[in-house]
Amino acid sequence: MPIYAVDTEFHRERTYYPKLALVQLAWTAGPLAPGGAPGEHHIVLVDPLAVDLAPLATVLDGPGLAVMHAASQDLEVLQRACGTVPSRLFDTQVAAGFLGFSTPSLAVLADRALDVHLPKTSRLTDWLQRPLRADQRRYAADDVAYLLELTAMLQAELAACGRLSWAEAECEELRRRQWGPGPPEAAWLRLRDSRSLRGRARGIARSVAAWRERRAASVDQPVRFVLPDLAVVAIANAAPRSLDDLRGIRGVDHRNLRGRLGEELLAAVEDGRSVPDQHLRLAPRDDLDRRLRPALALLAAWVNQLGRELRIDPALLGTRGDLTAFLAGDPEARLARGWRQELVGRLARRVVDGELALAFDRTGGLVLERRSGDAVAVDLPRPTAAWLGD
Repeated sequence: MPIYAVDTEFHRERTYYPKLALVQLAWTAGPLAPGGAPGEHHIVLVDPLAVDLAPLATVLDGPGLAVMHAASQDLEVLQRACGTVPSRLFDTQVAAGFLGFSTPSLAVLADRALDVHLPKTSRLTDWLQRPLRADQRRYAADDVAYLLELTAMLQAELAACGRLSWAEAECEELRRRQWGPGPPEAAWLRLRDSRSLRGRARGIARSVAAWRERRAASVDQPVRFVLPDLAVVAIANAAPRSLDDLRGIRGVDHRNLRGRLGEELLAAVEDGRSVPDQHLRLAPRDDLDRRLRPALALLAAWVNQLGRELRIDPALLGTRGDLTAFLAGDPEARLARGWRQELVGRLARRVVDGELALAFDRTGGLVLERRSGDAVAVDLPRPTAAWLGD
């Protein structure tokens, strides 16, 4: 198949790994160009509870272009089920972002582009039940039925405005990401309060979060079922040395103290006390020099406006994380390479270097100007007490 559509249905509410329930595939034997005569359209629903999905890897590894919508979680599911992801990818949600849509659902995109109204009645169905009802099968089939037609329309429009290569590069970057939970030692960085931790608390959080990750994988339960984030942070700060110490920590309940679990948890705390400092540093994008933080806020506002003006989803131009990494000098920052460097990074660097300035225009927007260098001083009385900071 030179081009095919693929989607999955899965559940992961009560498991560590996604539980695959259905795979939908579609392909067309005829032309895909807008306005061309459609060929024979094929749609199949594959039941992974009844058949082995390993042979699907041959299709995914082949030269065909896989079309998906909002592919991130589906790619993780395919990686686990088939041991691979598609060799080529076109994500219709990503592509639509380069035409002014902001992470549209498939239903929104089909409605706007094709005047097709997709039902939402089975959106929250239990896909693991068998047999599937007729309406559930139709809903699942609709997830791939229009993707090939949408792809032809999106590719034509992107090519016409010179953005097809941008969308293809973004889809390739998405395809090449590491799929799955990642190394357990990095799990602590996903804690909401990781940046508030200091000193040895970071090492303990790293070790306890890694233990939690391995435990969750071994029993196939969500990490929050093993130990909530609140408890991981509380343990990191309290640094308990005994089961009695653990009992007094918020978020730790009797389940965490039964059998070997309590001892394993205390061992993780002890290991965390000796984690080398080089493993406890946050990524550069999280340690931005405070002198550059005003530039971050200003550039973020400019990128949002630029996205609206160009009809590109601002998140594709550059997220706050992208801007932070760029300002921190991260050589891998997305704004430092490719089309983003040309469109955003080059001008953002000139703003930070003082060559360009952002000013408000009379309509409430921002305008990029060459800087005059004529600074305006603000002359106000200043505190005189010697003990005040500089």
